[in-house]
Amino acid sequence: MKRFLLSSLFVIAALAVQAQTVDEILDKYFAQTGGKDKWMALKSIKMSGKAKAQGMDLPIVVLQEAPNKMKLTINFQGKEIVQPAFDGQTAWVTNMMTMKPEKMETEDSELMKADTEVQDPFLNYKDKGYKAELQGKETIEGTECYKVKLTKKPVKVDGKEEENISYYFFSVADNVPIMVRSFGKKGPQKGQPVETYMSDYQEVNGMFFPFTTAQKVNGQQAFSMTADKIEINTDIDDKEFRMPEGE
Repeated sequence: MKRFLLSSLFVIAALAVQAQTVDEILDKYFAQTGGKDKWMALKSIKMSGKAKAQGMDLPIVVLQEAPNKMKLTINFQGKEIVQPAFDGQTAWVTNMMTMKPEKMETEDSELMKADTEVQDPFLNYKDKGYKAELQGKETIEGTECYKVKLTKKPVKVDGKEEENISYYFFSVADNVPIMVRSFGKKGPQKGQPVETYMSDYQEVNGMFFPFTTAQKVNGQQAFSMTADKIEINTDIDDKEFRMPEGE
């Protein structure tokens, strides 16, 4: 009888976990961070703060504009270095040798088009042709999380079509993602886990954003960024994202 009761409890516990659907988790997340209506109305983000790389603290500005424009500018010894920018069609960076802007490869531009989104990728994800799957729970740095697999549309890497998959870890207690695990798609980082940690969520005009972000590549700290200020739905001139002409 005792063994039967224990078995029944295990079955009930398993059913309780299964009852928590991925859409319920995402609904709680959107409710926690401002609501779907505010996410739908999000058109631009401007973040200013400091980045830590190779032991140095560097002023940084990140601009984003819907649907997928972005620009990351680092100030190093009084010089503005873009790493990278994307105007919706073309990606470009500051060449560290010549200190002049140069286009990235066409394939890199296509990868940025696929992965750069101002509005949350889980917002109306089914309409975008994405797939979200709950894959149980996992503990991330002592925090119990729901593990959600996000599959976007395939991308081309080195001329071959590959899956575009990432894993989001939503804190069970706080209903927000504290880490995203993806995998390098090109170059020396190809296939290596790239983990982005988010913390210090703060309110900005009724929405909540992480003010601290850190990235590890294959377990090694690569980059961290702390925002001093985040602004949303501000006007950003399109020329900010375009590569300067005549360069």
